[in-house]
Amino acid sequence: MTTAALDTGVGPMLRGWREQRRISQLELALRADSSARHISFIETGRSRPSEEMVLRLAEHLDVPVRERNALLLAAGYAPHYAQTPLDDPSMSSLREGMERLLQAYDPYPALMVDATYTVLAANRGIEMLLEGVAGHLLAPPVNAMRLTLHPEGLAPRIRNLPQWRGHLLEQMERQIALLRSDTLRALYEEVAAHPVPAGAEPGDAGAHPVFPFALPLRIEHAGTVLSFISTIATFNTPMDVTVSELAIETFLPADPETAKYLQSLMP
Repeated sequence: MTTAALDTGVGPMLRGWREQRRISQLELALRADSSARHISFIETGRSRPSEEMVLRLAEHLDVPVRERNALLLAAGYAPHYAQTPLDDPSMSSLREGMERLLQAYDPYPALMVDATYTVLAANRGIEMLLEGVAGHLLAPPVNAMRLTLHPEGLAPRIRNLPQWRGHLLEQMERQIALLRSDTLRALYEEVAAHPVPAGAEPGDAGAHPVFPFALPLRIEHAGTVLSFISTIATFNTPMDVTVSELAIETFLPADPETAKYLQSLMP
């Protein structure tokens, strides 16, 4: 979606989301129990959608929660979803649950980030991987992408850095397509500009077992190369902007040697 389209009202905004999802007006109308004519009128500004219709269309277009509020504001309605700070007392049970979940993954690395990859919590497994990272990268607010791709971060120890770097940049591109975030765009441009350190081995993955189901992260720690498969979990049906943008990333051992090594460090 172009910035111009996003700034001209709820109709063009909805059309932008529909086109991004590659859904026709007729298909969207059928999903939302409406008509293609009505969808067309909304998109061209000839008809003002009700608050309920905006939310219904946003749901069927899988619009992120933050952007659903933006659609409502563009249509002249109040935001529907709250944005509660994570340190608010009402979020205490959520924070405690997330911390227990991260600790339960020990000795396997796990962390929680927000929409701009700011690290909100991490377990001992992550702290172990960060040994040797430059101190300025560990000063709050810590950013997971900056930690990983900065030349003074984890990048020099990632044995399949070209592949892993490409995966992370593609992940960020998908986030940028969903969220209108200048902060996220600036972060992408920053980390994408970091050169691949000398000594990176583009063909390194070919000399080791291939995992057809996922790209492994192969990282060196104290002279031992560890292999991890990364998974990302988010909340189902979030009703708060903050909660909708939380993600928990876990790194599971991709081979028995990695599992044994981690268990030896954290019995």
